[in-house]
Amino acid sequence: MILVYKHILGKNFIAVTIWPVIVVKNADYKQDEMLLNHEKIHLRQQLELLVIFFYIFYTAEFIFRWIKYKNAMTAYRNISFEVEAYTQEKDEDYLRSRKAFSFLKYYR
Repeated sequence: MILVYKHILGKNFIAVTIWPVIVVKNADYKQDEMLLNHEKIHLRQQLELLVIFFYIFYTAEFIFRWIKYKNAMTAYRNISFEVEAYTQEKDEDYLRSRKAFSFLKYYR
């Protein structure tokens, strides 16, 4: 399910996935296949970690990287879940062949 709601997102973000919904900033993004693929990767990650553990690990990794890099955007871009999604967002077939817990390969 894809919802359009511009007020939930900060100025630097155009979409967020909160199981089981993808929220986009405006209706045009509902047609952006690369963006939707990125967010669908997050849906798979969330499902693998029973949703709640995804948010726990995501938050912990963000805090760890924020301390390490001293920059919130750099921390965000280096979260393993995000690295996997950004790396694979152009591959429309990725989710068909993706192995469970693949985000672990992107942990640096």
